[in-house]
Amino acid sequence: MALLIWILVLTAVLGALAYFRAPGWTWAAAGGAWLAGLTLRAGLAPAVSATLCTLLLVASALLLIGPLRRALLSDALLGWFRRVRPQVSQTEQEALDAGTVWFDGELFSGRPDWARWLSVPKPELSAEERAFIDGPVEQLCRMCDDWKISYELNDLPPELWQFIKDKGFLGMIIPKQYGGLGFSALAHSEVVMKLASRNPTACVSVMVPNSLGPAELLLHYGTEEQKNYYLPRLARGIDMPCFALTGPEAGSDAGAIPDFGVVCKARHEGKEMLGIRLNWEKRYITLGPVATVLGLAFKLYDPDHLIGEQQDIGITVALIPASHPGVSIGRRHAPLNGSFMNGPNWGKDVFIPMHWVVGGQAFVGQGWRMLMECLAAGRAISLPSSTTGGAKTAVRTTGAYSRVRNQFRVPIGKFEGVEEALARMGGNLYLMEAARVTTAGAVDLGEKPAVISAIVKYHCTERARQVINDAMDVHGGKGICLGPNNYLGRGYQQVPISITVEGANILTRSMIIFGQGAIRCHPYVLKEIAAAQEPDGAAASRTFDAALWGHFSYLIGNAARSLWLGATGALFSPAPGASETRAHFRHLTRFCAGFALAADVAMLLLGGELKRREKISARLGDILGHLYLASCTLKRWHDEGRQQTDLPFVQWAVQDAEHRIQEAFYGLFQNLRARPASWLLRLLIFPYGRTFSAPDDRLGHRVSRLLLEHSPARDRLTAGMFIHRHEADPVGRLELALERVAEAEQIETKVRAAVRHGAAPGLAADARTSAAVELGAITAAEAQALESYDGLRRACIMVDDFPLDVGRHTAAEPISLDDFQQALMARKTA
Repeated sequence: MALLIWILVLTAVLGALAYFRAPGWTWAAAGGAWLAGLTLRAGLAPAVSATLCTLLLVASALLLIGPLRRALLSDALLGWFRRVRPQVSQTEQEALDAGTVWFDGELFSGRPDWARWLSVPKPELSAEERAFIDGPVEQLCRMCDDWKISYELNDLPPELWQFIKDKGFLGMIIPKQYGGLGFSALAHSEVVMKLASRNPTACVSVMVPNSLGPAELLLHYGTEEQKNYYLPRLARGIDMPCFALTGPEAGSDAGAIPDFGVVCKARHEGKEMLGIRLNWEKRYITLGPVATVLGLAFKLYDPDHLIGEQQDIGITVALIPASHPGVSIGRRHAPLNGSFMNGPNWGKDVFIPMHWVVGGQAFVGQGWRMLMECLAAGRAISLPSSTTGGAKTAVRTTGAYSRVRNQFRVPIGKFEGVEEALARMGGNLYLMEAARVTTAGAVDLGEKPAVISAIVKYHCTERARQVINDAMDVHGGKGICLGPNNYLGRGYQQVPISITVEGANILTRSMIIFGQGAIRCHPYVLKEIAAAQEPDGAAASRTFDAALWGHFSYLIGNAARSLWLGATGALFSPAPGASETRAHFRHLTRFCAGFALAADVAMLLLGGELKRREKISARLGDILGHLYLASCTLKRWHDEGRQQTDLPFVQWAVQDAEHRIQEAFYGLFQNLRARPASWLLRLLIFPYGRTFSAPDDRLGHRVSRLLLEHSPARDRLTAGMFIHRHEADPVGRLELALERVAEAEQIETKVRAAVRHGAAPGLAADARTSAAVELGAITAAEAQALESYDGLRRACIMVDDFPLDVGRHTAAEPISLDDFQQALMARKTA
């Protein structure tokens, strides 16, 4: 019995040391103290005691004496690691090197500092930025006629284009010294979001020049001459930019770009100079048909060694005027009836001078790194903002429509099926807005969060798809009939565009989020890979040894933390903030430890094969993504003053994230081929099995109720969207109806009671009202108010109709496949 107690004491001590990731000397000291106590108290035989002492000394020597440890263990493991480590291509390495690690590093650590997370300053707009949003942005939204833009013109009208240029919308990210507005990332995000809540075409036309494009590239990498020439022109709209990256043969695989340039000498403007002869063919280029300057990505080669010894220089970016000889701007694409400009361009044997390369000759071959760093910031703002703006319109209008639309004399929002959809919409939107604002704030803090930008792009666009689908289901026939009074149809049509651009979501989920995050954010993997690539054997040995044993401590620590936090429900884990959310912080701490452990086990078991096991990578990415989204949700609630009425949104969003995390873990356990490892992970992370449920019906009921009536919570949820409170505007009409529905229902109740007791049944609505007035049940003013509301309500639920020949207007015929192939062959052989 005494020996068993000592064994239990040793287990507890070692578990505590692992939990707190104690240094090696602490382990050795604890082992010595335990062995001494065991020898003195338990009366061990001398031979047993000597054997244990010898084992402890050997283990301590390996643990504490670096040269011995490297010679006997680390160097052999270094050789093994070089064989099994994931092979990283040049473009992958540049992507890994791009951007910064922010809170994603905390999540990977297995023990995030929540107090520090909550202390991150809440992003705030300046007075100038607020005035711009309340002024020119509001005015631009009022000028947008969605039906005219999307159906009649298939473009913004000229006066809107001019307004956008005159008011500086195209230069929001350009500093004031170059004539731009010099806005923060948050202001950029707020502008895009508000425009998206009104009109997608206006939103995209403003968003793209301020996202990944010439202005962003010039700000970070351009020469002074390039900045001084282009940035003022871009800020004032004298030049319209586009960025030509993707093409028919290469989308996500940048290494497969067939577009190329060759360093050569040729005449330009009457002078012979060093430059590049280019050939390219691009597709899907937003603003391409109206661009005056192209940012072009291509592979650069120097076969004659005119600029150095290297022949294959790599991906390079240049700025080319669209009017330059040989540049061909094609016609338009039609992306799901989106009216924003998008189209192809190409060039055959186009010579450009070397100083047109962004950053000049010094930056040739650095294009992919430039794109990855700029994309990290742009992707963190553009699509999360635009999809959140669209989701706000969908949520606010669906809540109001569900209140004023009756079936069986009951608002449809009170039916449980509709209530379920409303709950999803409200919870998803609260989470999306939290991620949008928090991530924009990170960019304003100087971060370029490459992994987090992929997380928010993927999850915001996917949740926006769920929101618009739910909105369409609730609206029914109102949603599917296009026309001036349909505020959902075009958004529903075009949501796949946001899913596709800036990294298609299937690729983002299955390869980028965890594939990049596992190496970029892990505290030790990147160091181990760097050591394996180090040509100096001694330096590689020292670096790998330090990273390896730090990694071992990290792995053991996360295993101990996972078991303890799982067994105790993280009850004793420290959690900051209000009492309403502390349990959620504890759950996220537990999930972080489990995620760090599972990620290490997956990488250890699969090695380089993990790149090909995309479904495993996707599930790990899901865990990381939902950890970040839940963290943002809790932070938003604290940043906004812990509004008690917003708690249903918070609880729904975080419970949903926790449930999704749990299911992603179980998907991982089920599909790891090494079954013993899978069983062990499940035991350590979920010792009691599945304990996290999706949000229940009662919580969903509380969320949906907040969307069915005017309330501060509803206003905070949809803050920043455009609302024109006028009966002529379909969204404004709903708002006015919602403001009057409670009063109208009270009057209608009086009318029904009066008619039921004092008049014959079966009267029409207007006759019932008149009868109620005659009976004295309601006043004439109340009757007038009810009649006015009923007209407004009817206008809200009606849909547009058109002449039989609607849509039979003459349009440009698309080019046939045969004609296209002939034109393509002609360009290639020209």
